[in-house]
Amino acid sequence: MAARDWNKLAEEILERIGGPENVSGMTYCATRLRLNLRDESIVDDAEVKAIDGVTNVARAAGQYQLLIGIEVPKLYEKFDALVRGTGTVEPSVATGGDQSLVNMVFATISGIFSPILAPLAGSGVLRGLIILLTQLGVLAEGSSTYVILFSAASAVFYLLPVLLLISTAKRFDANPYIAALIGGALIYPDFVALMGDAGNGAMADFFGIPVVLMGYSSTVVPAILAGLAYSWLYRKLDETVSENLKLVVPPLVSLVVMVPLTVIVIGPLAVYGGELVANVVNWAISASGILTGILVGGGWAVLVSFGIHWAVNPIMINNIAEVGFDYICPLTFACNFAVIGVALGVFLKARSQEVKSFSLTGVITIVLSAIIEPTLFGLLVNNKRLFAAQIVAGAVGGAYLGLMRVVTSAFVFGSVVTFPAFVNGELMNFVNAMVGLAISTVVGAVLGYMFCERDMELA
Repeated sequence: MAARDWNKLAEEILERIGGPENVSGMTYCATRLRLNLRDESIVDDAEVKAIDGVTNVARAAGQYQLLIGIEVPKLYEKFDALVRGTGTVEPSVATGGDQSLVNMVFATISGIFSPILAPLAGSGVLRGLIILLTQLGVLAEGSSTYVILFSAASAVFYLLPVLLLISTAKRFDANPYIAALIGGALIYPDFVALMGDAGNGAMADFFGIPVVLMGYSSTVVPAILAGLAYSWLYRKLDETVSENLKLVVPPLVSLVVMVPLTVIVIGPLAVYGGELVANVVNWAISASGILTGILVGGGWAVLVSFGIHWAVNPIMINNIAEVGFDYICPLTFACNFAVIGVALGVFLKARSQEVKSFSLTGVITIVLSAIIEPTLFGLLVNNKRLFAAQIVAGAVGGAYLGLMRVVTSAFVFGSVVTFPAFVNGELMNFVNAMVGLAISTVVGAVLGYMFCERDMELA
């Protein structure tokens, strides 16, 4: 297969959405190019979907979303260059006229976390494989091989504040290298050593100002909030400082202001706030795992279809980073395997070779890459009965996973290749995960077969 011409695809998309002057903001997530348009009414969805390389489009969360696939960063790079070259796009959060605060939050979360999903997923699967190989006796815990591999798997969590600050700075057009220094200061050994043996809550001072010390390695919220504050400060400095002083003044002021501000104010509040949110979520799951499983397993596809599932991802990442496991991530697996099941049911019943081919391709795609959007938009969203079948299957499988308190030891997307995330030292955790996902798949396949019409055609 010939390599795709991403520049050509970007040009075609830009032409059919009204040109660069109609773009007020842009970002991307795992599979979608997300655009804020000044006037969505001038865009013909059918024309955009007809472009080779665009799987589907959606108008959700205040954005015009184009489903591209996992190579969307390549498209974004070309699209960004074309639009910004005209000087018509805003340099930070999209500011379309109908952009609500909620939509801006979703867009921001998506833009910040998208670039680090690949390292998080790869590291998570590697961590699961290390645990599995250790249990099988292939790796000896404490050996040099083990330490090297474990370091490779754990580095992403140790450096999480640095990665998030870089991603936030890039999202808001601030200098990402200065952002990396701010994040690095939070995990610098001498700073960490100030806590001594006391850990979180140890006290220090900065020119007489009390400082509540925290361990920032593996934290999520402090880095994002610090990144937002830094980005605002940096852009203000960049606008006001004369050109001959920009090499020194913006980075100097950013470091002198942001590192103390983070450790004195932002960090402690964010750490305690993040722990509170995580505790509330985990309490809800502990209080009623079945209900939580039904809501997340059944409702996740709805969130994905509107592109607002990104609001939940930081909670899962924070749980993994803080306590080493998460209850929500397995429930998203239930959704994905419900989609697999429904697609299998359609494949078995539909007469149309086009429908069969599309369904089977969807199954293979989810199994290998956890990307459900092509099947979701191409097969389920336009068929209410099949979409309902997926919701029910995800809810049933999710209920079992919630009841059994299944966890993942990594933040990953639900596919067969990410099964190692269920390996955590407890055999029954993995067994129950497989049972729950089998339930989602089987129920989805049965309902998909029942609700699929033999003469069904793709919309």
